[in-house]
Amino acid sequence: MHQELRDFYRLYLEMVNSHEFARIGEFFHDTIDFNGTSLTRDDMAAWMRGNIAAVPDLWLTADEPIVEGSRLAVRIIISGTPQQEWLGLAPNGATVTFSETAFYEVEEGRFRSIRNLMDMDSLRAQLLA
Repeated sequence: MHQELRDFYRLYLEMVNSHEFARIGEFFHDTIDFNGTSLTRDDMAAWMRGNIAAVPDLWLTADEPIVEGSRLAVRIIISGTPQQEWLGLAPNGATVTFSETAFYEVEEGRFRSIRNLMDMDSLRAQLLA
């Protein structure tokens, strides 16, 4: 199970990094609990597309994935060059790199719940410099 979840997550990141959002159904249930808010799979795809619109070269890398049962915890390294306002911050031409910690619950082979926390202080420091 541990390797299966790691492989699943690797495929998920490949989907995100290649902007193949038509494949989102392979990874998400029809509805998902995202930080305590119920979102549809279409909501998640729209959110991802919005991130790519703001940061066309957005790239996610998994660092230190930890699997326990049907749960996955991952430190994600996020990098890219914002071209428009993103996460409430204006672009300044800089390529940014910061981390996110995310906790996923997988049910029947797809994400059911995500809790995440981004290092917004690091992002702000890079965009407000």
